[in-house]
Parts: sequence; structure tokens; C-alpha cells
Amino acid sequence: MATSAEPARPTHLPGGRPSRRQVLGTTAATGLALAAGTRGAAAADLPLLGTYDVVVIGSGAAGMTAALTAVKQGLTTVVLEKAPTFGGSAARSGAGIWIPNNPVILAAGVPDTPAKAAAYLAAVVGSDVPAARQQAFLAHGPAMISFVMANSPLRFRWMEGYSDYYPELTGGLPNGRSIEPDQLDGKLLGAELAHLNPPYMQVPTGMVVFSADYKWLALAAVSVKGAAVAAECLARGTKAAALGQTPLTMGQSLAAGLRKGLLDAGVPVWLNTPLTELYVESGKVTGAVVTRDGASGLVRARRAVVVGSGGFEHNAAMRAQYQQQPIGTDWTVGAKENTGDGIRAGQAVGAALGLMEDAWWGPAIPLPDQPYFCLAERTLPGGLLINQAGARFVNEAAPYSDVVHTMYERNPTAPDIPAWLIVDQNYRNRYLFKDVAPTFVLPDDWYTSGAAYKAWTLDALATAVGVPSAALRATVNRFNSLALAGTDTDFHRGDSAYDHYYTDPSVLPNSCLAPLWLPPYYAFRIVPGDLGTKGGMVTDARARVLRPDGTVLPGLYAAGNASSAVMGHSYAGAGSTIGPAMTFGYIAALDIAGAL
Repeated sequence: MATSAEPARPTHLPGGRPSRRQVLGTTAATGLALAAGTRGAAAADLPLLGTYDVVVIGSGAAGMTAALTAVKQGLTTVVLEKAPTFGGSAARSGAGIWIPNNPVILAAGVPDTPAKAAAYLAAVVGSDVPAARQQAFLAHGPAMISFVMANSPLRFRWMEGYSDYYPELTGGLPNGRSIEPDQLDGKLLGAELAHLNPPYMQVPTGMVVFSADYKWLALAAVSVKGAAVAAECLARGTKAAALGQTPLTMGQSLAAGLRKGLLDAGVPVWLNTPLTELYVESGKVTGAVVTRDGASGLVRARRAVVVGSGGFEHNAAMRAQYQQQPIGTDWTVGAKENTGDGIRAGQAVGAALGLMEDAWWGPAIPLPDQPYFCLAERTLPGGLLINQAGARFVNEAAPYSDVVHTMYERNPTAPDIPAWLIVDQNYRNRYLFKDVAPTFVLPDDWYTSGAAYKAWTLDALATAVGVPSAALRATVNRFNSLALAGTDTDFHRGDSAYDHYYTDPSVLPNSCLAPLWLPPYYAFRIVPGDLGTKGGMVTDARARVLRPDGTVLPGLYAAGNASSAVMGHSYAGAGSTIGPAMTFGYIAALDIAGAL
């Protein structure tokens, strides 16, 4: 399409002959239509498994919110889930939810306003995402939270102090806008609890832990407040046990609460039912072809199909096609079923794709059982990140997506994949590392797998990880001098309020910075991990899927990581994945019902 800055090109050559561009475009469109017609004709012969007003693909936060909204609008709804469990990546997550001006934070006195939120999101996202989509998210997010609380057992807590990721930008809040699910008794689900996707990390036995508690649990050995939070987590667990409850928090609470809402509303969730393709009639998506009980079948949709099936993080071919190298499926913590099925099905019927090169990145340690997504560990004082030259290359406490973007940007000329997190024994004596308590030895398989190294001198550590020893010594000496002065003039670690969230307040003058001085020294391999991919079908402000020419693909909606993220290439705050996923699932259902 021509823009105001670009004159329209003629669609025909002199003499009335069509241009090569028009022929190719017409051929592609005709081929797509024929393919859709063929699929529709073939699928029509399959067994009909059911007919509903709305068919939702995926039982993560996006899909279940869409289904709950649809049924409450009076639409018959079914959820089709590929996995043997429900909850997707949301169930595995910490379940932070970034929704400006939501009723939970306003009730807590957070000084948010629509104007602040709009200015902040625009500054973070820039021109990567149309303003109408940004505004739709901001306008409907608070109502979505109110709706979920009114139609499920879910309640939410403000994650006080968890700063927006760029609080210095106009409209940014240093004390944060993020919320997380409150504690929920899993026994509300009855037998369905057995089908809840397990968490990425198990909560310590006997404790009830919220996402916001982890920053203090990491400091329990050196902080009075950290010890008090640990005691409070244990007290919650003790109380829940005395009441005979099965306490759930974080993503487990979010997924279970949404599933309970669907149970109460009578919405079926079909597990072990992967999507094969979308069903198209007369140019409109009117159903889904799935595999159920080992056979193909058709589920018809009178109104629309909503795709909330997650990203493509576990599809090696798609990652190789769309994303930078080195990349693979071994460094992601997304649900293993996320292989891009919904995205590919949408593309096959004409959907445009966007942001396919990007993901919800974060530095990760490739441990033998699964990658470990680093949050506190790279930010706590007494650690630094180095590249293959033995030099620092980034503010270690920066938002996790920014750290990995820097790794990829620099890697072709200054290799830093893998990078190395360097700490000393003083650090290990003070802070929890993953789930290894201070002073406790790290598991042997961390060392045998090459995820961790330990040495009594920096020179020996440098040799072990293959970086120049003189460079590592010089880097640590320079870092130590900056730490003692309390100002990182090289990479500005500690300049932002966000940098201080996962730090040690007892360390002065800068809680982000402490020197390394006590052997032995440790190195942890750091690779570009992710919470999931963020590219997918391009949608409009109503969550309708768009074709490459910007027109609407009738009958098809998308939300969550199956859609191109409203955050663009950035990340506004904790929960910038789940907050928009739920909101656009909500928007999709309202639009289908004609209630938007």
C-alpha cells in the first residue's frame, strides 16, 4: 500500500498489461484462496466434534481469559489444548501482570493515571506498535482485571517496589505497577488440579511464596527483613497445612483460578487436542481441525476462533528461520508444547506475521536439567558479567531483555555468547543462588556439564572458561575500584531505580556493587534464554488477525505469544507478557460478542 510519503505505483503497464508485481500478488492471493478452499473441502469430510460460538486454541492466560469472557457474554465456548495439562507457560511463570491503572494498584494508593501510563508505554514501545493497539491495551486492561476477579476466585496483590523497567522515562513508576495472583486453594479445582501444568521451579516444601518474596529470600542470610519474609512464607505454609489446603501462588494460582472460572461457567477444556489447521469457508475462519483421541476431527465456530496457543520457542526450524544465531530450543523456559502451531496455522490462511525475530529474552544458565532464568543472581552485589575477551560489556542489573539484546548486538564483533557471570566466595556466603542456600556446595552436575566452574585464583578461572587471564584480572580490578567508589562510570549499574530491586540494601554506598576479593571464584555460563517468543500473527486494536495488506482476516483473533507483542521490541515492566495476553484475550471475546 502506498503511504503519504510514497507515490502510488501504477498497477498496470502501458497497453493495459498487468505489472509483474500485480501478477505475482494475484497469483499468491489466488493460491492462498485455493489452498484455503482445499483445506475447507477436505476438512468438511472429517467427523464433526462439536459446534460452538467461539473456539479457543490454547489454555494459557490468553486463551482462558478469552474463553471466560466469551461465555460470560452468552457465547458457547470450548478451549482446545494441545498438552495433557492446562495453563501453558503462564502456569510455569511467576505470573507478574503489568496493567497500568488497574483496580488493585489504585486501591493501594499507587499514583498512576491514564496520562502517565500512555506516555510511559509510548516511550518504551516507540513506533514499533500502532498507537491504537497501545491505547486498546491501556483502556481495557483495568476492566479485564475487574472482570476476572468478578468471575473467578482470583484475587491479586500489588508487587510493591518492583519498579517499571524504565522508571526514569516520562510516566514511569519507580515503585511499580505490577500485580500478581494472591494465594489460592488448589482443592477448589477438585480432580482437575491433577491436570495443572507444573511450575518452572517448585516452591520450597512447607512454604507459601509469592513472586515478590524471592528478592528477600535471596537475602535471608544477611538481612533482617529477608529472614522475616522467609519466616512469613513458612507461617503461610503452616497455616495452609493446618486448614487442609493445597496452597497455590504465582502462575499456579493464575492458571488454577482461571480454570476454576471456566469450570463454574461450564466451559469444556479438551486436553491432548492439538490444532492441525484452521477451517476456512468462503474466506472466513469458521473452525479448527484438531487431533482428538488419535483421529482428526473438525470443531466448528459460528462466530470466531481465538488463537492463544503460545509462541514457537520449542520449534527449532522456526527459530533457525526467524531468529539470530546462536539459537535453539534448549535455552527457553517456555512450555514444551509451544512449537508455533497456531502461528503456522494462521499464516497458512493468510495472516501477517511480525516481531518473529524477537523473544522475551533473559540471561540463562544452561543447567543439566533445564535452563535457569537469572534474575537476582546477576544483579546482586559482588558479581559481574564478562565476554569472551574477559571484559565487561553491559550493565548487569539492566532489564533482562536488554541484556540479551546487547549480547546479540555485540556478538558478531565482540563475542559474548556465551558470557560468564563471575562471583566470589563472599557472594556465595551471603546469597541464595537459584535454590542453593548460602555456603552450600553447588551440585556436581553443574560443574560436569560445563554450566559452572570454580577456581582458587582468577587466572585459573580464566583458563577454565577460555578467556585471557590478564584481561579478567584487569576487569575485576577495575570493577572493584568502581564498587568501592559506589559509582559504575563504565556501564551505569545502579543509576536506575530498577537496578536496585534485586540487590542488597546493606551494601553501601551502592547496593548493586561490591568488590570480589574472597577465593575461590566461580564462573557461570550465560546464554540467551527466554520466557517465550514474542513474534506471531499481526493483530489490530480489537485483536483481529490482519493480512499482510492490513485487511482483517474474518473470523480469526489472536492473543498472547501467538500474536505480535504490543510491547514491540521492549518490555515495560514485570508481567508485560501476561498482562497484554489476558487483556487482548478479553478484547477478542468482547469484539466477537459485539460488546466492544
